[in-house]
Amino acid sequence: MADRHNRDLDRPRAPLPEPLPVATVDAHAHIEIITNTAPDSAEVEAVIAQARSVNVDRIVQVGYSAEQSQWCVAAAEKWNTSVLAAVALHPNEAPVVKDLEADWAIIAALAEHPRVRAIGETGLDYFRTPPELRARQQESFKWHIELAKKTKKALVIHDRDSHEDVLSVLLEVGAPEKTIFHCFSGDVAMAKMCINRGYILSFAGTVTFKNAPELREALKIVPIDQLLVETDSPFLAPMPHRGAGNTPAQIANIVRAMALERQSDLGELAFALSNNAERLFGSFAP
Repeated sequence: MADRHNRDLDRPRAPLPEPLPVATVDAHAHIEIITNTAPDSAEVEAVIAQARSVNVDRIVQVGYSAEQSQWCVAAAEKWNTSVLAAVALHPNEAPVVKDLEADWAIIAALAEHPRVRAIGETGLDYFRTPPELRARQQESFKWHIELAKKTKKALVIHDRDSHEDVLSVLLEVGAPEKTIFHCFSGDVAMAKMCINRGYILSFAGTVTFKNAPELREALKIVPIDQLLVETDSPFLAPMPHRGAGNTPAQIANIVRAMALERQSDLGELAFALSNNAERLFGSFAP
């Protein structure tokens, strides 16, 4: 993952969009990859301020390793009106860490922090994980599911090239009450299955890509109370800036695209997405 992160640091950032008429939330970001600085740095403050300038005034900072999850918690403590944290081992990290149980212990301890509101991102990723490591990845996914249920916090799922197994594992062990598919990548059939099971679908900049018509069709059928929006920044900048560095401010472009596809009023959609985020993650206020 480090090489990919370094490549994204080198990309020029997408320009700031027009502000939204109503404040809303970026439900999934990785600010530390955007800035490559400490959580209390001026660079992090600038990313938050730029997002706020376009009416994206709250951000969920999401974990993918034990060390980086500690960064997430520190950021949520420092920027305690703007940032909440999620903590976990990413499915690509879990099979390759030196001591999985030691890292689990760190995540479990962090999960008790009052500004940690989700366990994620966890899940399955068969794009980068070879078959011989997938059982260990599945074991870690199940451990994180149980942690989310134990702590009564939302579960944030990373699902890449693994739709069937992710859904099967959730049925096998029982999904938490609040289960979120981060950067939803399924089609209409999968969306219907997730909707029927009460899962939350979070859409990223991919919904604006020209090669994603099935994703846009899926977006149209999601009930408003099962919908979130995210950047997954610094990855997946929305059109017309695909390939640029992404930041939480780009939520404004993504929400506009979502409103157009759903034939929704922009302000009403932004307001609903904000309410959904606070229902799932709780208040951002200290």
